[in-house]
Amino acid sequence: MALDPAEQHLRHVEKDVLIPKIMREKAKERCSEQVEDFTRCCKDSGILMVVKCRKENSALKECLTAYYSDPAFYEECKLEYLKERDEFRKTGIPTKKRSQKLPTSM
Repeated sequence: MALDPAEQHLRHVEKDVLIPKIMREKAKERCSEQVEDFTRCCKDSGILMVVKCRKENSALKECLTAYYSDPAFYEECKLEYLKERDEFRKTGIPTKKRSQKLPTSM
């Protein structure tokens, strides 16, 4: 589905808040191994996690930063946002609520 170039104009909040939110969510999914390693280390280390989990924290930051600084990844997330926005404008239903099922009994 090609988006109309006129419809691709982004407001400040979309560029600086909404698209970066999608980027963070997708980057966490793609860096899931590093997220799991860091989480496991923190749980196992207790209050010493700051010292003991430096390696895991660095690997996680490196993975996430690689995605955050990738222009192609930004464009991918921007297109995803624009599709969601277009669908919302057509239906009036946010993406997250659209996937929820309606109750069978009232």
